Amino acid sequence: MPISALEMVTIAVVVLAVASLVAVIGFRLSRSRDLGNDADRATYATLHTAALASKYLRRGLDPEGAGKASRHLRSLLECDALTLTDESTQLAWDGPGDPDTAFVMRPANKVLASGRTQVFRRRDLGTGEQDAADGLAGTGGADGNTAGSLSLPALREAVFAPVCVGTRVVGTVGVFAPHVRAGLVRATNEVAAWVSTQVELADLDSSKNQLMEAEVRALRAQISPHFIYNSLNAIASFIHTDPARARELVVEFADFTRYSFRRHGDFTTLAEELKAIDRYLLLERARFGERLQVSLQIGPEVLSTVVPYLSLQPLVENAVRHGLEQKDGTGHIGIRAHDAGPYAEVTIEDDGVGIDPDHLRSVLGGHAASDHVGLRNVDARLRQVYGDDHGLVIDTAPGAGTLITLRVPKFQPENQP
Repeated sequence: MPISALEMVTIAVVVLAVASLVAVIGFRLSRSRDLGNDADRATYATLHTAALASKYLRRGLDPEGAGKASRHLRSLLECDALTLTDESTQLAWDGPGDPDTAFVMRPANKVLASGRTQVFRRRDLGTGEQDAADGLAGTGGADGNTAGSLSLPALREAVFAPVCVGTRVVGTVGVFAPHVRAGLVRATNEVAAWVSTQVELADLDSSKNQLMEAEVRALRAQISPHFIYNSLNAIASFIHTDPARARELVVEFADFTRYSFRRHGDFTTLAEELKAIDRYLLLERARFGERLQVSLQIGPEVLSTVVPYLSLQPLVENAVRHGLEQKDGTGHIGIRAHDAGPYAEVTIEDDGVGIDPDHLRSVLGGHAASDHVGLRNVDARLRQVYGDDHGLVIDTAPGAGTLITLRVPKFQPENQP
């Protein structure tokens, strides 16, 4: 039976409706696959907010970082106001009004002293309602209101939780709300524990940098007594027989010691480190003469690679002092640096007396006293900067010489010379 025009229109409308429904369902399903359900999205939002706050706490608890982090922490807790303090003063406030330090530190000091999370009601926050109003009113009027912000009575309760590094309380997180309930107390505790972790990491970074500086000082101390004494003796021997050579060596000695005892920067370039090695070997050749033979094979593409300051020279000094100085006859040192994909690979090889492998393991592990302090310190610094996979690789045996290999990343935007 032929279909009427009305029936055709009806069928077309139904088809379009079904197609639209399918499209809407498909879009929602695709969005669901992309963003997950409500719980997934809430988890993502929480982690993202925490990540935003963490970058401002990398230097520990300081006013600038705390001020920026507090905005994100307040958003994380969905509270009306949030404050961060250290052991003595308020560092940041995010919320209505502009409270004075005394108002915030009254409850903070109690938590700093006890080391426990505490809830404070309105009567606990000041000696009376007017004292609390004076503390939070800021630029507001006599009723304690601040233009465009919450009224003071909305902030009549607070919870403060300690920020700890180890067993020491170093600050507090304070949260203000109309009513502090158990859920907010638990959430504040978790945020304070998270802030504690960030501060501990900042302290660890600081300790790591201090350790690296101490190890550099140890390397300098190793250079100064032995090398300086021998270099000055070598220079003195040329003063009467070859004054021009003596003057040249004095200049090289001055340049080397200036580099070795510089006070700025933990990193340098491979080119600068090799230049210091060249000066060092020039001075040592003045002492050893033809007994010391050196060969270099340096790829120009790795010269700009950033390396820890004084990471190569101590290895060469180890080869001279412990490899060749104790050997009869001529000794050879080979220094090579070449491209190895994402790394620059450097090897320092000598044909000297070698080291007992068991003793070397004890030295590198810090379990044995030794003159090889340079090897241990360089190995420790490389592992601290690049990870345990980037320590020194040493092949040696008594009477078989020593081959030292190190690999450093060519791309290091975080490390600048």
